[in-house]
Amino acid sequence: MIERTEAEHAEKMKKKQAAHDRIVANKMIEKGLLIVHTGKGKGKTTAALGMVVRAIGHGKKVGVVQFVKGAMTTGEKAVFDAFPDHVEFKPMGEGFTWDTQDRARDIAVARTAWDEVKRMVADPAYDMVLADELNIVLRYDYLPLDEVLAVLTARPEMKHVIVTGRNAPEALVEAADLVTEMVLVKHPFRSGVKAQAGIEF
Repeated sequence: MIERTEAEHAEKMKKKQAAHDRIVANKMIEKGLLIVHTGKGKGKTTAALGMVVRAIGHGKKVGVVQFVKGAMTTGEKAVFDAFPDHVEFKPMGEGFTWDTQDRARDIAVARTAWDEVKRMVADPAYDMVLADELNIVLRYDYLPLDEVLAVLTARPEMKHVIVTGRNAPEALVEAADLVTEMVLVKHPFRSGVKAQAGIEF
């Protein structure tokens, strides 16, 4: 390890700050973002819900539609129910497709949830919309990808939309402004640890 004096460290940090300031000075655009959280790792919904919390802290109105969750009670619903003026939280799923084992019903439930997302995207009262696990229903072809992309790309200029779930379609990734892939490195489930309140739900 290279030892640096306080003066050397301060000089290095001063140069980094100047470089950072130059980069930031050129970023002048403000717009609504299409954000995608995908990948096999845990944390996609968790990260999106963190953004919802951040938006609440700024007095923003957020719509949350969950395409899979709904059959279970989650901690996030209990929290967001305490902020009715800032969050409309709608868990509209009936569980995973292997739980329901009824494709026609899954498609109907996905359509109902998607209609809520479309309503929120079109409504100027909402600053942000979270379509949680939308990628799952797209993977199973429960909704037409072309229709979803048309709505998301034609959203109002300042509307933020977050889409979560594994296996994001390539066309959605291409259309997005921000894409984060959660990579699975290690998960307790593989060691026999069940999903736990406050961690998974």
